[in-house]
This record gives sequence, structure tokens and C-alpha cells, in this order.
Amino acid sequence: MRPWLAVPVVLALGLGVRAFTGGDFAKYAGVALYATLIYALAAFWLRPLLAALLATGFSWAVEFFQLTGIPADLSTRSGLAHLVLGSTFNAPDLFWYVVGAGLGVVIVRARVAASG
Repeated sequence: MRPWLAVPVVLALGLGVRAFTGGDFAKYAGVALYATLIYALAAFWLRPLLAALLATGFSWAVEFFQLTGIPADLSTRSGLAHLVLGSTFNAPDLFWYVVGAGLGVVIVRARVAASG
């Protein structure tokens, strides 16, 4: 299993969800897929549970960083900064980051089981 192969797929899904859907579904699916993307990057080096913890912790750190206002300022100047850092703290995002990291674990375990 090569978790890094999931990176472009998860990135495309995240951008696609934001581009082609709307409302709460787009927001929270994008949030979850953000954590799934971080998980896919971390899973290349770490065991699934550790990668999930890292993805959740990193995502939470970015979310809490939004309380400083710095990401909001950077987001007004850069679309990339907005995608990576967001702009506004939203407490429900903390839950959806856990869901996204968990989704990464489920996908990796399913792929490992399928490959024998």
C-alpha cells in the first residue's frame, strides 16, 4: 500500500467538493478531506494510528491558529493561504478533522486487507 498515492485523489476530491457542491456539505466535507490529505501525507512514514493522530493534531493546530487573525489576513492576499490556513475559527471543524483522519485510517486498512 502506498498512502502517498492517495494525495492527488484526496486533493482533487477536496477541491471538487468545494467547487461543485455548496452549503454545509461542501464546508464540512472539505474540512474532513483536509485532515484526510494530511493523513495521507503522514501515512507514508507513520503507522495508521500515529498518522491519524498527527493529522488531527496538525489540523487542530491550524484551526486554533485562526483565532489569532493571522490566517484571515493572509487569506485576503493569497488563495493558497486560504486553502491551507482557512480564515475563521469554527469549533465544529474540530470534530470533522477527526472524521477525516479516521477516514484515512479506514481507507488504508481496507486497502491493506484487500491486497492480502
